[in-house]
Amino acid sequence: MARISGIDLPNNKKGHVGLTYIFGIGRYSAYEILEKAGIDPEKKVVEWSDDEIAQIRQVLAEYKTEGNLRSEVQLNIKRLMDIGCYRGLRHRRGLPVRGQRTRTNSRTRKGKRKTVAGKKKAAKK
Repeated sequence: MARISGIDLPNNKKGHVGLTYIFGIGRYSAYEILEKAGIDPEKKVVEWSDDEIAQIRQVLAEYKTEGNLRSEVQLNIKRLMDIGCYRGLRHRRGLPVRGQRTRTNSRTRKGKRKTVAGKKKAAKK
């Protein structure tokens, strides 16, 4: 099992898919990294040699991934909240930030709410 940037990459996946398990590496970046390292993207992770893994680590040093990227994203969100812009206020209130509607949906950001008072249905006679 290849361990890169503190992440155990899945053995049974192809190289370009396995690299996407690292935070900050998408499909395009994965292809780019493997091309720079001179490794076939279709080659499975389990087939990588120690030299190839070392080459991938060397190329990955140019990218901002995992802990550094996560902390930068959190600092960016904190900056938005500190300056009091609209996006910062939405983050602070735990509401959708990118213009989505909130009358319906947005349960992921708002959470599951209990109904306070519902309409009583008129009794039919």
